[in-house]
Amino acid sequence: MGTLSSELGPHAERLAARPRIYADANVPAGIVAHMRGRLQWDVLFVLEQDDLRRAPDVKHYRLALQLRRTLVTMDRDYLDDRRFPPSESGGVLVINAPDERQLSLLLTRVDRTLFRREDQNPALTPPLLGQKLQINSDWGREDE
Repeated sequence: MGTLSSELGPHAERLAARPRIYADANVPAGIVAHMRGRLQWDVLFVLEQDDLRRAPDVKHYRLALQLRRTLVTMDRDYLDDRRFPPSESGGVLVINAPDERQLSLLLTRVDRTLFRREDQNPALTPPLLGQKLQINSDWGREDE
């Protein structure tokens, strides 16, 4: 018998073809609501989990991989490849924009570009598996 995440992870992937996201404490609650409501992402938000609220970044990083979720954060510490090796991640998306409106627009472009590709099911294969992507509010605008 494995851990809860190892036992339930494969089943959860089959239930929904929605992007599976691990939002850390640096992501504003309004952005989490946008990801869930507007984008229809399956978001685990650490501030809603008493046992994860104050967990160190390393625990979030490892747990996101165990749960097969893309870590979404505004914390640039995750860009340190020595502390957070890309090969040991489920994918990291470090976002940055001047306000929540711009963050919402940015994540809508991320959804369209990374998570809604016809050749990929984001629930089965996280699009950033083993990679990190740092983006700001200008990312993806060239396509508009």
